[in-house]
Amino acid sequence: MDRFALGIGWRIIGIVLLTSAITYFYIQDSNGLLLFPLFVADSILLVNLYRYVTSLNRKLTRFLESVRYSDFAVAFRADSNLGPTFQELNDQFNEVLDAFRQARAEKEANLHYVNTIVQHVSVGLLTFDSAGQVELVNQTALRLLGSYRLRTLNDLNATHPDLADLLRNAATSPTPVSYQTGTDGELSVRCTAVRLRGRLVTVVSMQNIRTELQQRELDAWQNLTKVLRHEIMNSITPIVSLAGTMRDIVETDLVPLAEPATSQSQSLILPSYVGESINDLRDALVTIEQRGAGVMQFVDAYRHFTTIPQPIFADVPVEQLLRSVVKLAQANAPKAQISCKVSLPNLAIRADTAQIEMVLINLIKNAVESLGTSQVPVIHLQAEAVGPRVIINVTDNGPGIEPEALEQIFIPFYTTKKSGSGIGLSLSRQIMQLHNGQLSAESTPGAGSTFSLTF
Repeated sequence: MDRFALGIGWRIIGIVLLTSAITYFYIQDSNGLLLFPLFVADSILLVNLYRYVTSLNRKLTRFLESVRYSDFAVAFRADSNLGPTFQELNDQFNEVLDAFRQARAEKEANLHYVNTIVQHVSVGLLTFDSAGQVELVNQTALRLLGSYRLRTLNDLNATHPDLADLLRNAATSPTPVSYQTGTDGELSVRCTAVRLRGRLVTVVSMQNIRTELQQRELDAWQNLTKVLRHEIMNSITPIVSLAGTMRDIVETDLVPLAEPATSQSQSLILPSYVGESINDLRDALVTIEQRGAGVMQFVDAYRHFTTIPQPIFADVPVEQLLRSVVKLAQANAPKAQISCKVSLPNLAIRADTAQIEMVLINLIKNAVESLGTSQVPVIHLQAEAVGPRVIINVTDNGPGIEPEALEQIFIPFYTTKKSGSGIGLSLSRQIMQLHNGQLSAESTPGAGSTFSLTF
């Protein structure tokens, strides 16, 4: 028999018996001391019956509160022994809570998955509401903005005072806008406004187009260099080979004929001007062969411009790196005063030590060459942390670079020196791009130059 029905039955019977007894003794004018315990027992039984009958309502209320507050750790099984209907109801409650629990776990997993993707994409992403509160921001956006935390758009006022207004205004424009972040970056900003459950949320994507443009420019120069090198080598190689062959013929067959006769048996006597012409021909062929070989060597040197190996990254202490570079450079430039300074003692970068040493040595070498006529040549290397970035500056007190030349010094094959290949700075910038960094230059004619490596 249903235990719930039994529980109601004996409670009702008890209430009826107690009520009858109270009525009987009351009619008999019995002592109040006898009526009082009967009345108390009857009241307790009535309250117990009420709570027993309304236990289902309390259970339903507890179930709904669990759903409302996402407390899915609750389990319903205490009154399953009251009968099969109670057990079935508890099983249904538990299954519903388990379904909610699984849905929440899947939602959290999906959010974690989406957040992982957002944090790893190479495009800066952030969202903010109508009050300017930032709801989501990835590491790429923080790196592009030079910040380590962004909670409201007002946090941008310290580093990018105009960007907050630009983001608010760009939300109504379907076309991307450009924002200059300094000498080493230019952002393409695109905003889209969406409504989420009645709330207006702006989604912003940011990309450093300066880096992308430099990379495309570098790729174009590399492709051009490959084509030129291929065509020049294919043309010069047979010319050098034929010039060498013709020189051998002249040396072997014609020069002996032009020399004075050494015996009476020599029957061919050539005029003197023929001998002079043969000597001129031999000198011309030697010159062609030597210059052709020089051109081949010159062109082959540009092969390194397109074959830089991928960097092997490691944690590099900046102070140790700079001291090592200064020691190497000082030996080749004893007259120059080369010094270094690091703002933090434990400052480090993720880089390929050999490649960054090559970049710094090349910059110091260029500085030394520009200081050739300076009375007190000074070169100073300084490293500092600026937000999440590390910047290494190479500064000299040389004559500086003209503004027209400053715009072209990173173009391959361009040089302001009498003897130079014009690929040193191009190679250096390419190495920095392989390190996800930037190489930029600032110069004032007559006051020196500063080259900055930004990691």
